[in-house]
This record gives sequence, C-alpha cells and structure tokens, in this order.
Amino acid sequence: MMTKRNMCGDNVSLLGFGCMRFPTKDGKIDREKAGEMLRLAYDSGVNYFDTAYPYHDGESEEFVGQFLSAYPRDSFYIATKLPMWAVDSREKAIEIFEGQLKKLQTDHVDFYLFHALNRDRFELIKRLGLYELFDELKKQGKIRHLGFSFHDGYDVFEDIINYRDWDFCQIQYNYMDTEYQAGLRGVKLCEQRGISVIAMEPIRGGSLVNLRDEIMSVFRAHDNRSPAAWALGWVASHGAIKTVLSGMSAMEHVTDNLKTFDDFRVFDKSELDTVALVAQKVRQSRFNTCTKCRYCMPCPAGVDIPANFALMNEYAMFNDEGRAKRRYADLDGKAELCIKCGKCENICPQHIFIRDDLEKAVKLFG
Repeated sequence: MMTKRNMCGDNVSLLGFGCMRFPTKDGKIDREKAGEMLRLAYDSGVNYFDTAYPYHDGESEEFVGQFLSAYPRDSFYIATKLPMWAVDSREKAIEIFEGQLKKLQTDHVDFYLFHALNRDRFELIKRLGLYELFDELKKQGKIRHLGFSFHDGYDVFEDIINYRDWDFCQIQYNYMDTEYQAGLRGVKLCEQRGISVIAMEPIRGGSLVNLRDEIMSVFRAHDNRSPAAWALGWVASHGAIKTVLSGMSAMEHVTDNLKTFDDFRVFDKSELDTVALVAQKVRQSRFNTCTKCRYCMPCPAGVDIPANFALMNEYAMFNDEGRAKRRYADLDGKAELCIKCGKCENICPQHIFIRDDLEKAVKLFG
C-alpha cells in the first residue's frame, strides 16, 4: 500500500508524480505512454501530481488536467506554479492563474506555488503584493494551500520563510545536496515552524543513478535495491518531508518507485551509514579540491574559474559527460579564455594548479 503522510491536513502520497519529464514523441508528450504511467501510479495510490506552467512547453498542465478529469476530484491533489519570470503585474498573475484552472479542468488548485523563488523574484512578490493577492484567492477557495519552490542560498530561504505564514515549500534535497540552497538547515527550519516540505530533485536530475561502478558496489554490498530507491528512501526518511517528487519518464521508473514507497520504512542506522559512505566516496572522486571560495576571481581574461571546476567535478562525481558538456556550452567564461598568467594560482588557498586544470577542462569539454 502506498505510504501517505499528513501535509497541510491532507493525506498525501509519499511519492509525488513530477509531471515535467513525460516520455515524448515528435516533440510532444507521448500521451499513450504517459497516460499508462499516470494510470498505474494513480491506481497504486499516488495522489499528488505536480505540474507547472512551463513544463513540456505548456502542454503538461493541459495533459494532466485531461487525465485527472476522469477521476473524482477529491481523490487527488494538483500542484502547479505561478511562473514568476512571466509576471509583471497583479493583473498578469491573475490572467495566468485563471488560464491554469482552465487547462487543469478544475475550479481550484490544491497546492499552488510561486515558482523558483530567488532574491529578485521574492522582491517582486513584495513589490506587487502577490502574496496578499493569492491569499485572497485562497480565501475564495480557488487555492487550498499556498507555498513556493526555491532556488537560491539559505539566507534568502530564511528571509522568505520569515515573510509570511506559508503552508508549505518545495526545495531541492538529496543526499549530495544537504548544504546546497535551503539544504538540511532549511528542512530543520521548516520542521521547527510546522511548514510542510516537498522534496524535488531527490536523485539530482538522474545523476544519482549514474554513479561509477566502484561507488555502486557500496550499495550492492548492502542489498539489490536500485540506486534510485536508495536516493528516494534517504530523502523520505526525513519526517519533515511530506512528499518526494520524482519526474518519471518511463514505466520502469514508475514501477521501481512504487516498490520503494509501498509500506515505506524509515532508514535504519545501517542504511543511513551506507548512504553516507556513498556520498563520501562521490565527493572523494572530485577532479580537484575547488571550494568555490572565488579568491581567484575576477580573472583578468574573463575565465569563470569556479564554474569551470564545478562542471569538471560534477562530471568526475556523477559520470554524466553529456550533461556536463551541455552546461559547458552555455557557460560564460569558458576555460579556453585562459591566458596562463598565473595570477589565480598565487592566491588559491587550495593550492590548485589552476592553469593545468583549465587546460584539462578544454580537452574534456571542447
């Protein structure tokens, strides 16, 4: 039986279906395959479906609404989000929200989020009075619970949490990112405040299932669970986490995740120790010891040294060459700009041979 947890007074499935990575066909959602996946999840007790305005270029909300319209409205919970980058007025915010209701074929959204908040978007909320605007929609019954998703540093997260009485929030959280963005401190803060937490990126965009074989052997020595099951289970073992989102793109993802959350049991010490050992080994496989302190910046040639090293370390840790190369292609301040002046090496507290490593970055990503 699918494990449920109390979130804002609702009995929500511990596994939430993230509706941003459906299988596609000719650039559109493959509705037959995606529908089969949603149907199996729903029939197996998943009742939390997370979509958003931009997912699948705007198609996700409409598809999810169409699928769920076949079921009783009180048997599931819909979450969607206000695209903060598209809002420049209160009127525009309302226009977008009303359009979302229409796409979703519903008269209310159960969990509504301000999407991807950072410092600038938080300031926009305050400047336009968006919290008050959507709190009024909540009083009207068009929104049941109001929250936000988050992508910035912990200090910004704390400011947002302290701003108003939020019902819930959604943060990136996995066993490699305990100190990233809101991180573990954010989880603990929400637990203290009685704010429900939804975890996104529990397998770090898929990177935690592509670990190197010598690291995977640590998991295999314990049992034959999939690396995704280990990652999801670790996140779900935090009581403040009420649902764990997984952006499933294949039926095997659905079946594996359903198995993970069938009568879920919180990890015991041996399981937590196993995950901790894996995380330690992943970190030890980094390309170099860059801590992103930025003492080396600014570079006189315009190289973003910490960003280049972050991509190199991510590739070394997670064995995802394709993702690293795509991100490098979009990077401002690529390694090939280096003029080998050596200024950076004189002030690097980690004593990294920066010029040599930047040259390796060019060979790796170029």
